[in-house]
Amino acid sequence: MLFKKYQLVIFKDKHGSCSSITLRGWFFLFIILLVLAIAGSNVYLWQHYQKYNTVSQQLPRSQDKVQSQKIQLTTLFHKIHDLEKSLDRVQEFDDKLRVMLNLEPPREINPNPIGGTSEKASPVSFPFYRQEVLPRQMHSFLDQLSTEARLEEIKQQEILQALHQQKDLLSSTPSIWPAQGWVSSDFGYRSSPFTGQREFHKGIDISAPEGTPVYAPASGEVTFTGRDGGYGLTMIIDHGRGITTRYAHLQRYVSEEKTEVARGELIGYVGTTGRSTGPHLHYEVRVNNMPVDPRRYILN
Repeated sequence: MLFKKYQLVIFKDKHGSCSSITLRGWFFLFIILLVLAIAGSNVYLWQHYQKYNTVSQQLPRSQDKVQSQKIQLTTLFHKIHDLEKSLDRVQEFDDKLRVMLNLEPPREINPNPIGGTSEKASPVSFPFYRQEVLPRQMHSFLDQLSTEARLEEIKQQEILQALHQQKDLLSSTPSIWPAQGWVSSDFGYRSSPFTGQREFHKGIDISAPEGTPVYAPASGEVTFTGRDGGYGLTMIIDHGRGITTRYAHLQRYVSEEKTEVARGELIGYVGTTGRSTGPHLHYEVRVNNMPVDPRRYILN
């Protein structure tokens, strides 16, 4: 049947002229198979078109959902970062209290010792295909912060116990700024503003307008008032336990020698007496007459 010949007669006009085409049986089979293949392809392509149309309609909603999740992750990341900063401030405050209370520094405990860098990547820096990594990192970091917070609570309890045992210690430790202003020269080595030579600065210089009030940073007894060479008009307060504070270049002082002063009490005014390039307070803290950095004691 496939190899039989078939005549296809085509009449051209009304006068009886015609032409014929000889076809074999397999040609008709080929035509049928071609029609079936085209129909099957159309059905297959229609199904894929329907799926594509469904996906294209869902894509904007999915993109909005991913963007919303990314914003939430970014917000959570910044909140965790702020929490870490707050914990660092608490730990810094803890260290200052330990200096004041003469407590041994706590032994560092790392519950999860790991290597690598400590830098944390923001969610916006993660490519789309790695977004699922960030929640796991955040959960791990939250666990670490929780452990550090518990350890900090233990350290704070130790400090509270020490404070109960030494009630008078905090009130006689110079722990507040003696004047409002800005630090123009820190404790330590510097270039002399007069000679340009390297010299050791025994305190900090707090620049402020002339006449700015100076307050006692802790309770104690005034042991010296008067002029002291390059320091100009000076006051010295003895806070006990070998701790003294010096206030130099004063415009004038209020408290007299051998008088008791309390923390926050007005004791003088910023000036520019003595060897000075402008109005400021030279503030020193000494322990057993050895200058130490006043910032170690300042809490506010």
